[in-house]
Amino acid sequence: MSQWNLLLIEDSDEDVAATVRGLRRDGLDIVIQRCTTGDQALDYLYWRGRYAEPTSAPRPDLILLDLNLPATDGRALLAVIKDDDDLKSIPVIVLTTSNNPKDIEACYRRGANSYQIKPVDYARFKQALQTMLAYWFQTATLPDARG
Repeated sequence: MSQWNLLLIEDSDEDVAATVRGLRRDGLDIVIQRCTTGDQALDYLYWRGRYAEPTSAPRPDLILLDLNLPATDGRALLAVIKDDDDLKSIPVIVLTTSNNPKDIEACYRRGANSYQIKPVDYARFKQALQTMLAYWFQTATLPDARG
């Protein structure tokens, strides 16, 4: 695959900027779409509202999901994605500041493919993102999001 579609569901502009910088990697063509709320992400995934035209919301190959979102939070959004036959094969990586064992367990029970705690130190955060990218886009075999 020459181009990867990544859906970043994150409300913090600072975290988005750090994540986008950290996701830059030689040899990978990644198109990053951002949703700032769980409700906006649902519109994106179900091609509703401003995303009614599917070409405006390409099916993601990978979803990075923050837990603490306004309105529909990341926990509820994860449950919706993993309960939907058309969406559940998309890997969802929970990327959050929460190290609460209850959150970790609940996310895995709801079908999260990975749970990563955002390191406070940017160098460690970037390394974690690079490792994640290498695994999901270069090592793992993902289903074809377009098919």
